[in-house]
Amino acid sequence: MQSRIRDVRRAKGMTLADVAERCKPATTAQTIGRLETGTRVLSLIWINRIADALGVESSDLLALPDQQYLPVAAILNEDGTHAPTKKERIMVPNVGGTMVGLRIAAATGEYRRGDELWLEQIQPDAFGSALNLDVLVPRPGGRFLFGRLLGREAGKLHLLPLEAGARQQVVADPAWIAKAVRLVRKL
Repeated sequence: MQSRIRDVRRAKGMTLADVAERCKPATTAQTIGRLETGTRVLSLIWINRIADALGVESSDLLALPDQQYLPVAAILNEDGTHAPTKKERIMVPNVGGTMVGLRIAAATGEYRRGDELWLEQIQPDAFGSALNLDVLVPRPGGRFLFGRLLGREAGKLHLLPLEAGARQQVVADPAWIAKAVRLVRKL
């Protein structure tokens, strides 16, 4: 079984030690490294522990036979753009059943016309994870509200639409919301 632990860890900007420390119970960076490289057997228990430490779904750590990757041609650092010193690749995320899309047809806030957002649907018990993030909220009659989640109190969500001069909106707790996790922008 091929894993994507290294790809996910690097995408999150975490070191082996960071992941090892966040595992419950904690482990060593060496163990995480061995699990990443396949020199140690990756069991379902380890997949779940590492997924929790990285804050992703377990399925995000498994490489599928048709998984897509982009080769890294260059790395932009503070001292300029350089070729990678070793072969690197960027994983194309798995699109799971909890992902939805939002197409931006008119410039709004920091978004440009033509942008596409990938949003992760979350249930009410996880709404707190979307505080200060842009969210899509379903409303009655097939309508939606898109804006920054400012807070949640007394069974209501407080959102600030992204349009200039817009007023805060209050929505009674919906069945779900979707938080923006990836921006796709054509240049």
